[in-house]
Amino acid sequence: MTGTPHPQLTGGYIDRDAAARASEDALDAAWAEPGARLLRFREGRVAVRERGAERTSLDLIPVEGRRGPDHYYLGRAAGDPVFAAEAVDGSRPEPEPQAGWCQPFEAGAGFDPVEGELLAVGLALIAWHRTSPFSPRDGGPTRPALGGWARIDAHGGEHFPRTDPVVIVLVEHEDRLLLGSNALWESGRFSLLAGFIEAGESAEQAVIREIEEESGLRVDDVRYVVSQPWPFPRSLMLGFRARPAAGADPDALVPDPGELSEVRWFTRRELSDPAPGIRLPMPMSIARWLIDLWVAEGDGG
Repeated sequence: MTGTPHPQLTGGYIDRDAAARASEDALDAAWAEPGARLLRFREGRVAVRERGAERTSLDLIPVEGRRGPDHYYLGRAAGDPVFAAEAVDGSRPEPEPQAGWCQPFEAGAGFDPVEGELLAVGLALIAWHRTSPFSPRDGGPTRPALGGWARIDAHGGEHFPRTDPVVIVLVEHEDRLLLGSNALWESGRFSLLAGFIEAGESAEQAVIREIEEESGLRVDDVRYVVSQPWPFPRSLMLGFRARPAAGADPDALVPDPGELSEVRWFTRRELSDPAPGIRLPMPMSIARWLIDLWVAEGDGG
């Protein structure tokens, strides 16, 4: 079973304290609190205090000096303010993380729920600021505002972090689950089928289109399940369930050669005890959460 009622990186464990973002005085006061902490990122990696098979934890250090415009306010964890910043070699005399810099994909057993949310929010903001120094309206420079939750251009125009919605689909038929292997992955690695929602398209329409494009299978009975932020760099994963449409042949699968090297059905037994060479999605992902949920339901469920 998944062991949690929702995917990692979700759950509402942190207080985003949106009211404080609009006040520089409130942000300075939060920075000055004894429990204020700083979460550091470097080139897509996060500072960690411990890292192992059982647990990975963030290296949250006390804030020092004055708050700068590149200190982004994530909100409050257990009542204490948490800020995030991009660490640049030599830019600040901060200590190196106790367990170094960790690519989140390599986090092993993962982070506890609170730290997982801090990681997701921090990664999303850092990635957006790194790629948005100029206005998409006129190409002029922008500056951080609202505690890092916006950027302002020279004309006073506000720009906000972008999120790209993606559907990821649990397609089931007669106690079998449809998985695909991306053409860019190593052989034997499988996951649920997924794709971006196009302009002017509903999420349900995207489910039907993506599954048919990637596998040749028409589906219906589309039902929303759960969502997960996926800040690599800025996706919102929308989890759905679906079944083959009436009249569709579930065994006449045709993988899109530009996307998938293989697409096939798996039983619960094959997923609960994968054969050698078969690799499933990482535990942090919504794909793995949905697969584990389906396996736990049991045949006939």
